Amino acid sequence: MGPLVARLSRGGRRLRQADRNRPWVLDGAVVAVVFLMFCLADLLHGGTGGGDGPHRFRLAFTQLPVAGMLALQAGLVLPLLWRRRRPVAAFAVIAAVFVLQWSLGAALRADVALFVALYSLTLHGRLRQLPWACATTAGAMVLVAVRVSPTVSVWDALFFLLSTTTAAVALGLMIRVRRAQLAGLRERAARLEIERDQRSRLATATERTRVAREMHDIVGHNLSVIITLADAGAYATDTAPERGKEALQLIGDTGRQALGELRRVLGVLREPADATPGGPELSPQPGLADVDALCATVRAAGREVVYRTSGDVDALDSGVQLTAYRIVQEALTNTLKHAGTEARVHLAIVEKEARLTIRVQDTGPDRTPGPHEEGHGLVGMRERAALYGGSVSAGPAGGGGWSVEAVLDLTPQGGVR
Repeated sequence: MGPLVARLSRGGRRLRQADRNRPWVLDGAVVAVVFLMFCLADLLHGGTGGGDGPHRFRLAFTQLPVAGMLALQAGLVLPLLWRRRRPVAAFAVIAAVFVLQWSLGAALRADVALFVALYSLTLHGRLRQLPWACATTAGAMVLVAVRVSPTVSVWDALFFLLSTTTAAVALGLMIRVRRAQLAGLRERAARLEIERDQRSRLATATERTRVAREMHDIVGHNLSVIITLADAGAYATDTAPERGKEALQLIGDTGRQALGELRRVLGVLREPADATPGGPELSPQPGLADVDALCATVRAAGREVVYRTSGDVDALDSGVQLTAYRIVQEALTNTLKHAGTEARVHLAIVEKEARLTIRVQDTGPDRTPGPHEEGHGLVGMRERAALYGGSVSAGPAGGGGWSVEAVLDLTPQGGVR
C-alpha cells in the first residue's frame, strides 16, 4: 500500500501542477465528458430525456427538433468552461437555460450541468452567494417535480432532486474545507520555517555579541596591562635594568595568559559540542577565585590594589561568578587606561541579602568616559549585569577619583531562595 499511495500522491501533484499551468484543459475535459455521457444520448434518442424508459414517461415531455436541442444543450454545457473562473455567471446562465427548458416541457440528460455548476459555485465562489444559488436550484427542482407529476409522485421527485442538490453542495463544501485546511497547514509550515530562520539569526547575533564581549574583556584588559608594563620597563631600562627585565617577564606572562584565553574562546567557536577527546583542552571559565590573580597583574603594572570580599562569594553560581569577574576586569582595565600611575584602587565584592555588590574605586583624577569607553566597556558591563536583573553605575567618586558600582540580583527565578 505504501508505494501505491506514494505513486498516487505524486500523480496527484503532477495533475495539480498541470492544471495550474493549463486550467483550460480540465475545463474543456469536463465539457467533453458531459457532452459524451449525456448530450450524445439525447441526440441519438430524439431528445425525450428518457428514450429507453416507459412509453408513458416519453409521452409526458415535449419532442424538440435537433436544432433546439443543440441550442439548449449548448446553453447548459458550454458555461461549464468558466465554472471555476466565473462560477456565479456560469451557474446563472445554466439555471436560466434549465428553467427555460423545463418551461417548454423538455427533458434533457444535460440537466446534470446544473448540479455541476452548483458544485463549482460552492467550491470556487463566495459563500455568501451560496444561499441564493441553493434557493434558485430548489425552485427549479419544484418546477421539474411538477412537470414529471403525471408519471412520478411530486414528493418522490422532490426527494430525489433535492437529495442530489444537497449532495452537490455537500461535496463542494467538503472539498473546500479540505483545501482550506491544507492551505492553512502550508501557511503554518512556511511561518514555522520563517520563525526557525529568525530564531537562528537571533541566536547567531546573541552568540556574536557574547563572543564580542569576551574578546573585548580578554584583549582589552591584557593589552592595557602589557602597554603599562612596557612603558614602565622602557622607563626603568636606564635606571634599574633589573626592573626592566621583570617588566619584560610580566609582559610575557600576561601575553601567554591572553593567548590561552583567546585559544579557549576560539576553540569553543570552532569545535562542535561533541568534540572528540583529542580536541583542544578548554580551561574552565574564570570566577571570583581568579580575582586575586587579576589584582596581581594590575599591581605588577604599578597600581596599588586593595581587595576585600564579604559574604559567601565562593558559593555563588558559576554564571554569577563569571559575570562578576568580567565586570571587575573591565573596571580595572579602565583604571589602568585612565587613572594616573600613582592611583590606588579599592575593590570590594559583597554578597548580602540575595544581592551581589561590586564596587571599584580609584584615587585618580576625575574623568568623563569617552565615546569608545561608553560604547564598549560600560555598555558591556551593563549588558552582563542585566542578565541577572542588575545595574551598573559609573561616575566621579565623592572623595575624588572614579567609581564603578554594579549590583546583581541573586534571587532565583520564582522568588524562592
